[in-house]
Amino acid sequence: MRSVLISGITGQDGSYLAENYLAEGWQVHGLVRRTSILARPRIDHLFSPDSSSQEQKIKLHYGDLSDFSALIHVIDRVQPEHIVNLAAQSHVGVSFEVPIETGVVTGIGAASIFEAVRIVNSQIRVYQASSSEMFGGDIGVQKLCEDSLFTPKSPYAAAKLYGYHMAKIYRESYGMHISNGILFNHESPRRGENFVSRKITKAVARIAGGQQRKLKLGNLDATRDWGHARDYMDAVRLMLAANDPDDYVVATGISHSVREFSDLAFAKVGLKAEDFIEIDPGLLRPNEVHDLLGDPSKIGEKLGWRPKSSFEDLVTEMVKYDQSLLSGGH
Repeated sequence: MRSVLISGITGQDGSYLAENYLAEGWQVHGLVRRTSILARPRIDHLFSPDSSSQEQKIKLHYGDLSDFSALIHVIDRVQPEHIVNLAAQSHVGVSFEVPIETGVVTGIGAASIFEAVRIVNSQIRVYQASSSEMFGGDIGVQKLCEDSLFTPKSPYAAAKLYGYHMAKIYRESYGMHISNGILFNHESPRRGENFVSRKITKAVARIAGGQQRKLKLGNLDATRDWGHARDYMDAVRLMLAANDPDDYVVATGISHSVREFSDLAFAKVGLKAEDFIEIDPGLLRPNEVHDLLGDPSKIGEKLGWRPKSSFEDLVTEMVKYDQSLLSGGH
């Protein structure tokens, strides 16, 4: 049976990707920290109550990207055909509070995976999750492609840029199949509640249900290229299946402001956003990235990828999910 090892499997992206591989009959292995097991509800539906069936579908391995010997051990034992590195301290705001941890996990951790693969089996195909935050947004509202200038403005972005360049170095130096996916903002009902998109839709559900009065936000005018995480994980699979490794921007090519996201989310429950939103200066980030817009032309032309969900589809799904969650649904 073909197998894949996914670091960060308990996150939003990891859960969708695991579903994707399982649907095609792959054995899925997940690398998780003990603290990350608290996020396992995102993948609980992939486990069967019957222990024997559970073993056949998905296996979790405890490990940490900062523990190189553990990485070597897990990769050597699993011998996966693909490795997908999604693990990171991935919150931009939090990275200012824990910059050293962010650098170790998000940057050095990626290099540790590449080196472990080189030692154990350099034929393993690797996907490195890069980020649109690496661009920094210095050049105004224009589409950013694979050749655009990187000007990171947060510890998270700097750490991701290190991982991005290390992926290219290992690919070019050792002939390894390592692809960078420069993913722009991608959301879903499984998005963490500390990210602005999910914060908005959760608040909308609570306000509509009479359980919350106000929603505090920071910069409403920041614009992002928002897509659906499920679509973006399809792009990851295409990169790993391609004959040659490469770097690809994954985006929709359309940007929307935080204000637009809020307006649409509140409109879905028949309310006006301006009646409930308060600006909290404490939520403004140091060195704010104001605008990010991606150009997905390359991945469209070379791999045939196109996003399936529209911005409105995404916001509608997230609002409905949080309303269902609030009413006791799943």
